[in-house]
Amino acid sequence: MSKPSSHDLSRVAALAASLSGACAIAMQPAPTKPTLAPASTPNPAPSLATKPTPATPPEFADRLRAARLQTLLARTNFSPGLIDGKPGRKTRIAIEHFQRARGLESTGQLDEPTRSALLPGDQVPSRQDLADWTRSHTITEADLAQISGPIPEDWNERAQLAFSGYIDLPDLLAERGWCSLDLLAALNPGKELADLTVGDEVTLPDASPKPLPKLARVEINLTEKLVLGFAEGEANAEIPIFMTHCSIARDVEKRPVGELKVAVVASDPDYTFNPASWPEVTNVSSKLRIAPGPRNPVGVAWIGLDRPGYGMHGTVRPQDIGKTGSHGCFRLTNWDAARLIRAVRVGMPVIITE
Repeated sequence: MSKPSSHDLSRVAALAASLSGACAIAMQPAPTKPTLAPASTPNPAPSLATKPTPATPPEFADRLRAARLQTLLARTNFSPGLIDGKPGRKTRIAIEHFQRARGLESTGQLDEPTRSALLPGDQVPSRQDLADWTRSHTITEADLAQISGPIPEDWNERAQLAFSGYIDLPDLLAERGWCSLDLLAALNPGKELADLTVGDEVTLPDASPKPLPKLARVEINLTEKLVLGFAEGEANAEIPIFMTHCSIARDVEKRPVGELKVAVVASDPDYTFNPASWPEVTNVSSKLRIAPGPRNPVGVAWIGLDRPGYGMHGTVRPQDIGKTGSHGCFRLTNWDAARLIRAVRVGMPVIITE
């Protein structure tokens, strides 16, 4: 694995203060190796061109339908959260916002007008095949170079890493597909995902949304744990074109309310671990630099706000978005943070409401 290129020193210095302090993430170290759900079913998963046979277990067919819906929503920039084939509150909220954006009745249900808006011409409400919502991914050398192994529990050890990469290949592939590890396994029955190598193919959900235009503002709803993006122009002033879920500060006193502004944006940032913000960590006496990478504490993107130490950023554990609290920042999945960073600008307002 090659060592990532060094950052410009002035850029690192400008970001250090923004990335330290209140943004320190309250997280548990990722497990050494994620536990996957059983990858096999009584019948193999359907091919890209065929529907499941009648013998397909009903629960698996239902999960394919649900995962398809979640993938189609993600394509429209209204995120259902992790694509897992287990729709719940996050999927319902995504449907509601998509319906409002398309001028439909906001039911939160996949009714016929909503289905037609998601995929024009789609006449298959219970579709189970994979043809229009998955893609084939061939593992490359570049993929393997993104893997650096389990995340050290000790921050001193973590600071020794040259690159904050993925835990293992399933970890990488799940993020490529914006999906859960058990859905990844279900889409690739009979494959030992951790043992695959260059040239092997896997099936992933195909979210691939259109890039966001430049946004006029972002709103963060603390109660619903939502991040909403609004386009420029009076016609779009009240209807978001982007919606995703986030984690917020565990401590109510560290949840800012009101209007802030974007102060700095950075892709693949370093992270400064400040022991002053982590009283529970007793074996670190000075600030530590944590290398960039997808499993850096702030993930692949940092959008710093004009309150020191606060910002929107990626995450180590996408499955925990909306479930766990941070020390003050707004935590997104890496793929949402990467999309958002391209649509914001320094000085753009970020309005935080309760």
